[in-house]
Amino acid sequence: MTTPDASGAHLDDAALARLRPLAFSVAYRMLGSVAEAEDVVQEALTRLSQADGVRNPDAFVTTVTTRIAIDVLRSARVRRESYVGEWLPEPLVGPVDAHLPVAMATPPPDAAGHAELADDLSTAFLVLLETLTPTERAAFLLHDVLGFPHSEAADVIGTSEVAARQLASRARRRIANRREAAAPGAGSTEPGSGHDAVARHGAGAQQASGAQHGSGAPGARRTTETHAEQLVTRFLAACEDGAVDSFLELLAQDVVLTGDSGGNVPPGMSIARSVVGQVPVARVLAGFMRRGAPLHFERALVGGQPGLLIVADDVLGGGLVGTWSFEVAEEAAAAPGAPGTTTRLAAIRGVINPEKLRHLGPLADLTRLHEWLRTEGRRRTAR
Repeated sequence: MTTPDASGAHLDDAALARLRPLAFSVAYRMLGSVAEAEDVVQEALTRLSQADGVRNPDAFVTTVTTRIAIDVLRSARVRRESYVGEWLPEPLVGPVDAHLPVAMATPPPDAAGHAELADDLSTAFLVLLETLTPTERAAFLLHDVLGFPHSEAADVIGTSEVAARQLASRARRRIANRREAAAPGAGSTEPGSGHDAVARHGAGAQQASGAQHGSGAPGARRTTETHAEQLVTRFLAACEDGAVDSFLELLAQDVVLTGDSGGNVPPGMSIARSVVGQVPVARVLAGFMRRGAPLHFERALVGGQPGLLIVADDVLGGGLVGTWSFEVAEEAAAAPGAPGTTTRLAAIRGVINPEKLRHLGPLADLTRLHEWLRTEGRRRTAR
């Protein structure tokens, strides 16, 4: 397939293939859905193939992708209001030694650029963007993430430069307010404060992942990523041990555990509401491990950050059960007068909704897993 450019030449398949990751990275940031992003990308590239006199294919694709995504997001937000349980972005997953997760944009030439891209596509950041309106999200992403001048962002969104500047500014304020609320010591861990904690960490507290756009030295990002990898290693050891105390050592005081099943899994296989607090989350995790399900964990990048895949053992036929992504934060030492801070898990986000995992490959048979858990539960009761 070929597409005419401004000189009358045609873009070949290789040129269109080069534009696909760019379009996907824009659409996925806007929508947080792999399936919807892929549909938007296909539509944008189709329009490019039908357009005459395209002077700048990159700008054309970015513009069309953003405009389509705004319309899709407006419709999606209505659907998400009636979504069963918590809504989380569809995870992008890649091996731990990969430069970027599956379907992400072409790797930048420098490590700092790679770190920034991973931040922009992290689960925490995408959850944060859910607090913005579609046009705020577009204005913020175009200007603060993709580096478009407000005048060009305005053309993409279809508004004035002043309006685009105001949209981005309003989005920036909302994000700053969320970060301020997520600062150490903010909020309360007393009973009844769960919604506050969910809001703080559900906002994707970027201070926890070092993803403050336009700031944050590459060295600091590498340090944060190293800490995250170490915590994942310790988390795996805690899963093996299965004791509450093993998890307590890893969790922040107001840690939030969120599960996204979309109502598409058998009863009892997912938490219906976010669990808040060090002890409650540790107990849930330990309880999950004590069930002894024939599952194992595989390390991976989830949204560009260290995470885990939950995979069924061969006895159940294998296949992906879900993903876990982690958010880390520096927490002040608990003991009075104790020096320094400790890196802990501030948020754990699990996606088990099969509809959000199909793009990752073969899925586990959850009905079969549920029956195994029921049978094993009866056996334990009978002992």
